[in-house]
Amino acid sequence: MKLHSHLLHTAKGLVFTLLLCTGSANPLHGQEADLKPAFNGKDLAGWQVPTPNPFWRVEEGVLIGENDEKLKGHVLYTEKSYLNFVIETDVRWSGEIDSGIMVRTPELQLQIGVSRSLKKDMTCCFYTGGQEKYPEAGQAKDLDSVLKAGDWNKIRLEVKGDKFTTWLNGKKVSEYTNAKFAGPGRVGLQIHPGLKMRVDYRNVRIKELP
Repeated sequence: MKLHSHLLHTAKGLVFTLLLCTGSANPLHGQEADLKPAFNGKDLAGWQVPTPNPFWRVEEGVLIGENDEKLKGHVLYTEKSYLNFVIETDVRWSGEIDSGIMVRTPELQLQIGVSRSLKKDMTCCFYTGGQEKYPEAGQAKDLDSVLKAGDWNKIRLEVKGDKFTTWLNGKKVSEYTNAKFAGPGRVGLQIHPGLKMRVDYRNVRIKELP
């Protein structure tokens, strides 16, 4: 009986190890291979760059966004439009910044940093721009346990039909459904006007979905 119990315990351990290796224990594991770079780490090829461009620059593989001296803002859009897709990127910031990932037509924003209207961190919450700017259904949950302040944070946003799902550092934190935001649109990275801020992006990758 002791030998049988030992063998059973060993078998369970091997099964668990195999699950980890195949990615079955993590629904996001293995999907990264299908993502294609939207930022090449060298320049702004593939993006609609303003002229002049005091807002965006590339340093050591990092896309850096900052306000100009007049604290004007800007949204850096991809040249290509997307319908159903996944975007994944590492984002780093400190202090009171206000940025976000813009998708769809009409435009929907996934907030990064502090909301200028609510004066609190609304990272990974959805901003509609309508009367209910940050709908309760689209607000992030358990953010404090996942967000790494002042460090790189991996954000993954899935846009499919009228459903929008976000993972922060591998954990699902928000999900929002709204048929209003259904049209294809360019993907944008935002610098909010009116405050001095800097936000860093790297490993910006996109995968189109059926």
